[in-house]
Amino acid sequence: MSADPARGLAEFLGSGTREVTVSNLEYLSAGARRRNVAFEADLGGGTRRLVATIVPSAIELVPVDVEAAVRELARTHGVPAPPVVAICTDAAFVGGPFVISERVDGETVPRKVLRLVEASGIGERVAEQLGEAMGRLHAIDPADAPARLPVAAADPERQLIEADEQVRALLPDRPVFALALRWLERHCPPAPPRTALLHTDLRNGNIVVGPDGLRAVLDWEGAQRQGDPMRDVAWPALRMWRFRADDREFGGLAGREAFVRGYHRGGGSFDEDRFRWWKVLCTLGWGVGLAGQAAAYLDGSVRDIVMAASGRRVSEIEWDLLMQIRPTAKG
Repeated sequence: MSADPARGLAEFLGSGTREVTVSNLEYLSAGARRRNVAFEADLGGGTRRLVATIVPSAIELVPVDVEAAVRELARTHGVPAPPVVAICTDAAFVGGPFVISERVDGETVPRKVLRLVEASGIGERVAEQLGEAMGRLHAIDPADAPARLPVAAADPERQLIEADEQVRALLPDRPVFALALRWLERHCPPAPPRTALLHTDLRNGNIVVGPDGLRAVLDWEGAQRQGDPMRDVAWPALRMWRFRADDREFGGLAGREAFVRGYHRGGGSFDEDRFRWWKVLCTLGWGVGLAGQAAAYLDGSVRDIVMAASGRRVSEIEWDLLMQIRPTAKG
């Protein structure tokens, strides 16, 4: 990031034709991929409260202009998302391409979200609103999405082949993963009857919640088109996104019924069997990812103790898999 992001943002917003004052910078997050910086900008006609999402060019999943276009497309179809104010693909201003959005107030940190919904008694409302947002997203014709957006791998059989290869490479001696792969093979569904525009990471941790409920869906950098909608639905239901509120399947907010109610209202069609299959595959995939992080530490690729610690969590994933594939389970 630029040593003086306020100056860089002011120069961009002024575009050399007007003087813009940027003040009250606040770093909202500092993740591995993105930096979110809240600020106020005096554009001459009053002060606006904005957020710049800055993405280092080297790790940009999709170009920022494509991400912004997807978000605006979703917003025009009723998915709550922060309105896009400006897009900059030039890394010179602040050290990376960025998108400037209107600031949406509320909680984003998962445990704070859960404390808020618990205190306000709105867990079911937020889960239902989350389901409705996803239903509205999946109701969009994928052909309307930007052509440069990556195409999702929607075919379950292909996904299963890739998962099998990953398990053989990273977890060849873990019988629970082998058992889960056999279950996935026996229950592998056909290609989806229809594909959808996917967010791929719409879960507790990528939403803004206030006392009135869901206010915005964030982090659209992983969006894909032509995917199986049940893959998107399964992801927020994984136990890792419940943050110890394990009895509330969707993000620790509420059970499945509330989410599905909203999903149907938003125009989605819930398929329990496909949902269960994708939930098992996503859980297995998360376990493979943890094993990969541990392997990167052990071979010296990444000397970060957090990567090393990921390996101990593989056993947690084994428990999740056993609970999901047991005969009495419903996903």
